Order: sequence, then structure tokens, then C-alpha cells
Amino acid sequence: MEANYVPVYVMLPLDVISTDNQLQKPDELREMLKCLKCADVDGVMLDVWWGIVENEGPEIYDWSAYQALLQMIKEEGLALQAIMSFHQCGGNVGDIIYIPIPKWIREIGESNPDIFYTNYRGTKNEECLSLGVDNQPLFSGRTAIEMYHDYMKSFRENMEDFLAAGLIKDIEVGLGPAGEMRYPSYPEAQGWAFPGIGEFQCYDKYLQEDFKEAAAEVGHPEWEMPGADAGEYNDKPESTNFFKTNGTYLTEEGKFFLKWYSSKLIVHADQVLDKANLVFLGCKVKIAAKVAGIHWWYFHPSHAAELTSGYYNLTDRDGYRPIARMLSRHYAILNFTCAEMRNSEQPEEAKSGPEELVQQVLSAGWREGILVACENALRRYDKYAYNQILKNARPNGVNKCGPPELRIFGMTFLRLSNELLKEDNFSLFKIFVKKMHADLNYLPNSDKYFAPIEQMERSKAEIPIEELLEATKPEEPYPFDSETDMPVDAGGSSLFF
Repeated sequence: MEANYVPVYVMLPLDVISTDNQLQKPDELREMLKCLKCADVDGVMLDVWWGIVENEGPEIYDWSAYQALLQMIKEEGLALQAIMSFHQCGGNVGDIIYIPIPKWIREIGESNPDIFYTNYRGTKNEECLSLGVDNQPLFSGRTAIEMYHDYMKSFRENMEDFLAAGLIKDIEVGLGPAGEMRYPSYPEAQGWAFPGIGEFQCYDKYLQEDFKEAAAEVGHPEWEMPGADAGEYNDKPESTNFFKTNGTYLTEEGKFFLKWYSSKLIVHADQVLDKANLVFLGCKVKIAAKVAGIHWWYFHPSHAAELTSGYYNLTDRDGYRPIARMLSRHYAILNFTCAEMRNSEQPEEAKSGPEELVQQVLSAGWREGILVACENALRRYDKYAYNQILKNARPNGVNKCGPPELRIFGMTFLRLSNELLKEDNFSLFKIFVKKMHADLNYLPNSDKYFAPIEQMERSKAEIPIEELLEATKPEEPYPFDSETDMPVDAGGSSLFF
């Protein structure tokens, strides 16, 4: 039965470390951690903000507040998932505070705004650096990739004792806005609202030059990126020439652009994860990458919101399995969101398919032989959300004689708050944790019963992009049961917050 035990982590508050690099309300936080431990929660997830630690200048790192926080987590007997957060907090769903990227980076952006993602109308987004500058030495002589490497290296050096003690179970490497492997295609700060299709974000000078070179190489220097025909943030697919039924996205020029746009994202993730693997080589830790759950317009032929985010996913083209194949060379976990969502909860006009999307993405990971993990996308404290997560965690139920046929590696719950700890909410949450644990008591180091965390090996050889894209051929996803065999027992409000 132990192999059915799925560990549960809880995300810490976004502002647990203040923008001036101080541990906030430590006594109150410790009490909250004790509550989690009493609920048999396995660990917590923590954003390690680049904009806090390296804010004062290039390679000037201050880890003191994070060291104090990790010591507290260790003392309370919880494990840790650490996010290398190379993005801004603020401007996305659920962001309650503003933590910008380092000020010296923003100062470089004042004289060279093309270091940031840019939409067709020229609007810049300072949430994170454009992948177009990954290999451009624009940052006091360093490239973006080198900065990410150096930050992770400094983290390892300053957290060596915690790594050696086994406190840190995985390192989730930030690969875009909200830490997700995607383009910032639907920024609330620029007026996007659900279920808008979003906008392509590749109009900085570096990505424009890259596209022109790529088009010329295939003998079509006249090809251009989509323009106004791809619409604006809050358009619907059918109101645009690019995404409408039988739209431009199906032309040779459209297909070439979408392949280029999505491939750049895969190559970006591959480069950053390769550096992460180098940094944490020999540590008993996993690395992970977060893929966003872009579930709206899933049932429109164009999958418009996925396309603008960088996921070239259509009915006849799997946009997620190439990502899983890339992750396989780094022994990385694919962490996916929206595990709590049901189709019936979504507005009909959005043509959403969160259930089918989760099934597709998890199946893509399992088919490529990698570990997958899940998060909920919105704050939910009700039995419907919990039962949906439980179904996705073990899609074919518990196996009393060994490992289940399918299961996720772990679940991370959004988010530790006073709301979660309210009596009614917390009572049901504790039942949820027990069910995720397959009704077993708390198991320390539960990974050893399913997929033991070993010392990190060097990434395998780079997989050529064309070989990665061979994985786009669609296959039927693994069958999921219609409901979990381990539902939470209590009632609960169906409202979510």
C-alpha cells in the first residue's frame, strides 16, 4: 500500500519573505507550519525570489532571510520544494503583492527595453526576461542563461547543509511568468480577462531577428509573424483571422510560425534545466518544471489560448509530449496545474476542457517515462475540488498489492493562509491529505516506496529539436476513472475563492 501514498505539499504565502529581504511574522508562520505538520502534510513549497536575493547588484546575493526560513521548516519536520523564481510577483491570477525582478536588471531594461517580452503593439512586459536574450551578454557581460546558472549555484552553496540533510526534495526551475514554462500571453496587468485568447509575445528585436533568420533558412524570407490578424488579449478565436475556424494558423506560414514559437520555448527550457542539472549534480534532489494549465478554448479547433502561451497543441498535434520528452533527458518532473478543475464549473462560452487537458498532459509525461506532479490553479477548499485532485492523483485508483497503475509523484496545494486554517476548511483539508496518503499514516521519505530520490545524474545527451517534435503525433490518453475510489467523506461548500 505504501506505493499508493502521494505526498502533499502546501505553498507558503507569496510574501513570507518581504521585498526588503526580511522573514515576515516568524512566530505566526511557525504556528501555521505546526498546523500543517499536525495535518500530516509532507512539506511546503517556497518561492525563492531572484528580485529579493540578487536585488542590489550583479552577483551580490543575500540569502540570510531564506536561510532562517529553511531552518524553521527543518525544525518543524517538513520537507521543502524550492522554486527558483526568476519572475516578478504581481500581474497574474492570485498575485497579492509586488516583487519585481532585480532593480539593476530593470535599469538595463530602461536603456534596452527589448530584453522584455513584447506584444504586437510594442507593449513590454517586465515580469521576466524574454527568452530572446538567453544567450545575449547584456547583463554586465553575462547572458540570461549564465545569470540563472549563477543564481542557482549560489543557492546550492548557501543551502548546502539543508541539501545534505535531505530537507530539499525538489528544485522547481522558473522558466517564465509565474514560474511557468510559457510566454506571458495573458497578463492581467495589461487588461487580459478570462477567457481572452491572449497575444503572442515575440516582438522584441531579438526574437524578431531570430524569426527572420529562421524563415530565410527555409526559403521564405517574405514570411512574417502574425500581426493584428491574431487579435488582442480579450478576443475570441472566431473574431480573428488567425484563430478562426480554417484560419491562418492552418496555412504553411502559420504552421511555420507556431512551430518556431513553441520550439523556442522548448529550447529555452532545455538550456535552463541543463544548467540546473549541472548545479545540483550529486545532490539527492529532483529538478522540476511547471507547465501551465491553459484550459480555455481547448475545445475550439485552434486551441487559441494554448497557442499564444507557446503550447502548439491541436486535435491532430500533441503539444505537450515534446515537452515531456525534453524533460526526460534531465530526469525532471513535469508539474502541471488545474488538477482541481471540472469542465462543468467552466463557462460554456470558454470552450474549456480542464479534465481532458490534465488527462492529456499527464499521459504525455507517463508515456515519456517521467514523473508528473500536480497543483491546483485556484484556491479551493471544497469536496468537489479535492475529489477531482484525488482522481487525477491516482487515475485508476489504489492498488492494494503494489504501485498503482498510474499515479502522480506529488501534489502541491495552493496555498497556506488563514482561510485554509479556518476550522471547517482545515477539517476537510486534513481528510483530503489522509486520502492522498491512501488512508495510511504519515510516511517520512515516502518516495522510497515509489520513485526513490537518488543523487542527481548528469543530463543525457541533448535531443535534437526535430527528434523532440516527432512526439507531436497524437495518441489516445490513458483512461481515467470517472471518479476517485477514495473520496473525502465530509461535505463542503462548492464555492471557490
